[in-house]
Amino acid sequence: MKTQKTILIVDNEPEFLESLRRTLEAKGYRVVTASSKAQAKEIANQGRFDALVLGTLTPRGEAFAFHQWLKQNPLTRDLPFLVIDACPERRLLEGWRRDEGMQLEADDYVTKPIEPAMLVPRIQRLLERAPERIKVLVVDDHTVVREGIRAVLMLQRDMEVVGEAVDGRDAVQKALELFPDVVVMDIVMPRMGGLEAAKEICRACPKAKVLILTQYDDKENLLAAGQAGAYGFIPKRAASSKLVAGIRSVYNGQYFHEPILAA
Repeated sequence: MKTQKTILIVDNEPEFLESLRRTLEAKGYRVVTASSKAQAKEIANQGRFDALVLGTLTPRGEAFAFHQWLKQNPLTRDLPFLVIDACPERRLLEGWRRDEGMQLEADDYVTKPIEPAMLVPRIQRLLERAPERIKVLVVDDHTVVREGIRAVLMLQRDMEVVGEAVDGRDAVQKALELFPDVVVMDIVMPRMGGLEAAKEICRACPKAKVLILTQYDDKENLLAAGQAGAYGFIPKRAASSKLVAGIRSVYNGQYFHEPILAA
């Protein structure tokens, strides 16, 4: 199932903003809009986007300030984006200054006036250069563990947490609903354990790769995880350094596991 691309548009002209939003949505994109720097920063911190269109903002300098913030924020610094500068007669009010333009790190640049339809192929080229994100379902009965994993994965440009589950039964249901690429799952959970859930997910959602992340890192569980169909096995003690690599490995169809501790 192809993931719908999400585009953030930032511009202070309501008619242009609405027209570009409708044009892109008609092409099948999900569009989120903002009309000020403050609103754009709040939105950018709350979601994951595939591309950004940065238009004009007032007062002059606000668009450049937002651009600088984007490049310093781990969630947005690698985001491909298109800058739309003000038309010449309004450049002193809301356009980019020459010194700002010299520091511009954009993938494309145009000036107003421009028809929204003319921007579609440019935005499509931006999206073609952006990497596909790995959709991850996080399964653990402890909230703090799920939040910790989500925080780590949000910093990865090529990953997206599409959902969370609190036990094995919930994981099977969420896998059927969300079509994840990778399921990061604990072993010991209420109602249905991770090994039984792994069997169900591998049967019902063969494209989803299960990566076991557990504190029970003994040889018996390692073997059982493989028999259940899991593509990887990581002890929680190694999660901080190995989880991201493990997700990428199993996504690419490569078995991944860390050595277990000697008994």
